[in-house]
Amino acid sequence: MTTRKITPFLMAIFMSAPLLSSPSAETAQPNQDTFLTPYSAVYSTIWKKGISLKVEGKQILTRQNNDLWRFVFSANSLLASLSESSTFYVEDHQIIPTLYQYESSVLGKKRSAVLTFDWDKNSVRNDIKNKPWNLSIEPKTLDKLSIQLQVRQDLKMGLNTFDYLIADGGHVKNWQFKREGMETINTKIGRLSAIKIIRTDNLEKGKKTSFWFAPSLDYLLVKLEHKEDGESYYLDIDAFSTL
Repeated sequence: MTTRKITPFLMAIFMSAPLLSSPSAETAQPNQDTFLTPYSAVYSTIWKKGISLKVEGKQILTRQNNDLWRFVFSANSLLASLSESSTFYVEDHQIIPTLYQYESSVLGKKRSAVLTFDWDKNSVRNDIKNKPWNLSIEPKTLDKLSIQLQVRQDLKMGLNTFDYLIADGGHVKNWQFKREGMETINTKIGRLSAIKIIRTDNLEKGKKTSFWFAPSLDYLLVKLEHKEDGESYYLDIDAFSTL
């Protein structure tokens, strides 16, 4: 079957891979100064919904200055495009977002949103569809993109369960994940031993999402699988480099 490039809906949910020197053990406590390292990563994905749709996505993490970081994901094709970015700073190994931006276009239908975080007031301003309003949030609330970096950091801190608040779609949502164990997987960058974790807050809806992180690559996300209602989505690492 011929494949065409298109942006799968899950590309914006969960990919994260800043590259650092590998710790000596999974429970090693990262130094605050080496919490993040600028990097670029490329992933290939296949979304199966009746036909197979294939796309290449790219992530870039850069340091804006001594305090601010910018995390970007983008994917483009003839049929669709997607761009997400999160600007944030780090405090005590915690991602603190300041600005989240989203733009997508699928078959000519465009969507956009801008979330501005005000931590003095513990609120976020949502500018979706040019109808701004404010939402009260609790400390440590993340956006949909920065959660990727936080989960990866918490894995490096040796946690086994993960519980997060996410500002998304005008609401604060609770995303939860669980660590399942180690597996050996084949990737384009070699055969790797990886930690498998699953998302647990949406299992009752018939969904199953699994992620694999490689400790030998400092917990780089190397594989993702998602299944629901006859649909499936797969992600695999193609390449990565530090900047």
